[in-house]
Amino acid sequence: MGGLALAPFGGALARAQGFAGLGGDSDGFAAVTPGRVLAFPRDHGPHADYRIEWWYLTANLSDSRGRRWGAQWTLFRQAMMPGAEQDGWASRQLWMGHAAVTGADVHRYAEKFARGGVGQAGAQATPFRAWIDSWTMVERDGFSPQTVAPLQVSAVGADFSYALTLEAEQPLVLQGDHGYSRKSERGQASYYFSQPFFSARGALSLGETRVDVTGKAWMDREWSSQPLASDQTGWDWFSLHLDSGDKVMLFRLRQKDGRNFFAGNWIGRDGRSEPLAADAIALTPTAFTSIAGRSIPTSWSVAVADRGLRIDSVPLNARSWMGTRVAYWEGPVNISGSHGGVGYLEMTGY
Repeated sequence: MGGLALAPFGGALARAQGFAGLGGDSDGFAAVTPGRVLAFPRDHGPHADYRIEWWYLTANLSDSRGRRWGAQWTLFRQAMMPGAEQDGWASRQLWMGHAAVTGADVHRYAEKFARGGVGQAGAQATPFRAWIDSWTMVERDGFSPQTVAPLQVSAVGADFSYALTLEAEQPLVLQGDHGYSRKSERGQASYYFSQPFFSARGALSLGETRVDVTGKAWMDREWSSQPLASDQTGWDWFSLHLDSGDKVMLFRLRQKDGRNFFAGNWIGRDGRSEPLAADAIALTPTAFTSIAGRSIPTSWSVAVADRGLRIDSVPLNARSWMGTRVAYWEGPVNISGSHGGVGYLEMTGY
């Protein structure tokens, strides 16, 4: 999934509905249906006729001392109501940004909000740029729409900042069935593609301390008008960089009756993306952390039976809590077992 979007951002309704608000009425917005052909650079830009959308980046990084770090950059767009987009303050679009830096003993985050139509936030396909205030994700010289690289990504919070350069040689990856990603048995879905093959280099700053870092990054692009069913309360989502060079995206959507909807893709080191059978996926919490009065499953057993994947996922920092207007857990993880590697875990609705 790799993101959240709620209407209105930061409002009382959003806080009351929680993530279940994503299963609300989508009448008047464009529907997600199978068979749409994703095209680039067009689909790097916004899709204003759909209700919600995000540009989402996570990076697993390390410094010269071997210390591990994580960075997150996310831009969300939400349409307040259906209909043709209008200029200036009449824009129907709201924008929200989240950024974070995570280390073994530190987790810092920031949140921004903006109205559309006045230049404070937005996205464009050509030349590619996504931004909210001074936080930017922007193409660099030599940019290829097929790899969405190279990119420069930066954000500044009250007590942290980062700037990363992202390179990729592999093309973008379509998630789900050629970019059509089902989220329930009842028709909820999104359009979803990723760039999981980024290499990253740059610097993080925590107060007066600057740290040079390198590592791997993963970008998700997703848009929809109703990504959850009304009885789904949240999700647990993994993006994994295996030491073999393969990549794995897995998620479960939790339902009020205790059942789960599972989905994922196995992405070979050659870039080939294949959907995983739902009945082959097992995601089982193994340890919990008490945060903000909630019990959060921060360690997991992860298995994909027909791929021989049986791993344990442990967080770099179990307290990677995003205490934003609608709070969630987001942080880097380490994996071991049948495969080694690193990744990111996002958990919503707890």
